[in-house]
Amino acid sequence: MSAGERPASTRRDLLKGLSALVPAVLWSQTGSAQSALSAPHVATKPIPSSGENVPVVGLGSWVTFNVGDDRVARDACAEVMRAFFEAGGRMIDSSPMYGSSQAVIGHGLARIGRAVPVFAADKVWIASGARGPGQIEESRRHWNVSRFDLLQVHNLLAWEEHLPTLFAMKAAGRLRYVGVTTSEGRRHREIEAVMREQPIDFVQVSYNLLDREVEARILPLARERGIAVIANRPFRQGALLRELQRHPLPPWATEIGCDGWAQFALKFIVSHPAVACAIPATSQVAHVRQNMGAALGRLPDTAMRRRMAAHVEAL
Repeated sequence: MSAGERPASTRRDLLKGLSALVPAVLWSQTGSAQSALSAPHVATKPIPSSGENVPVVGLGSWVTFNVGDDRVARDACAEVMRAFFEAGGRMIDSSPMYGSSQAVIGHGLARIGRAVPVFAADKVWIASGARGPGQIEESRRHWNVSRFDLLQVHNLLAWEEHLPTLFAMKAAGRLRYVGVTTSEGRRHREIEAVMREQPIDFVQVSYNLLDREVEARILPLARERGIAVIANRPFRQGALLRELQRHPLPPWATEIGCDGWAQFALKFIVSHPAVACAIPATSQVAHVRQNMGAALGRLPDTAMRRRMAAHVEAL
């Protein structure tokens, strides 16, 4: 996400999310593994470079997890994470750009229990290539994980310097996947060049029912090159859902198991053959459960995707 996006959610919003919690199973180190085993069977997509499957709905942390040292707000974020894992989620995405979000994720993982099946995705975001390793290690300490699953060069900042570092980490077994990111339609030509020239595993771009520029070149190129796509800004940071919720959900949305606009929007995104995962961010347990519902039931086929896009464009 970009530094120019809307400021962080208010503490009131986070407290509302906490107050809406229902009793949940407390995850200890062994209990969390048991909960993971009993999680619903959610739709997954393979990472082309490895064949590993990841659930199609992940969890973003931009804005929503940037709550500073407020213990109540941090605990509310931990409960969002707990609900996410219990619903079958794995990928959580963050960045040094996101204020306190990394430390809040670390707090949540510690509160829930370390055996949770997290797919830890973070970024390097610093103009100096020489300072990249130090920033990465600081991020790892915030998360308090042994290693990241995925590291991405955030918004392509100094990517020429950072990618060799990330590839070396991967070769040494200190990292599993390497990627690059952008958002809001910026630098797509440069993203394409990196995708063509570098052996990256992931690319992260903005993609939703209205922002579909990547369908023309980037998503086809990702399929051609065997690169997994992470879709950010699936709800345009909430603005898309606020607009859609002014209208009734079309009755035919039940054909693909949608019971709300959030699932409708997410199912459109993750049903694209190139997209491995979408990463909506939220501070509310009810919303993360709703989002994870998009990974249940059947995904739209090509004809249904066209119908969904046309319906939204006509609203």
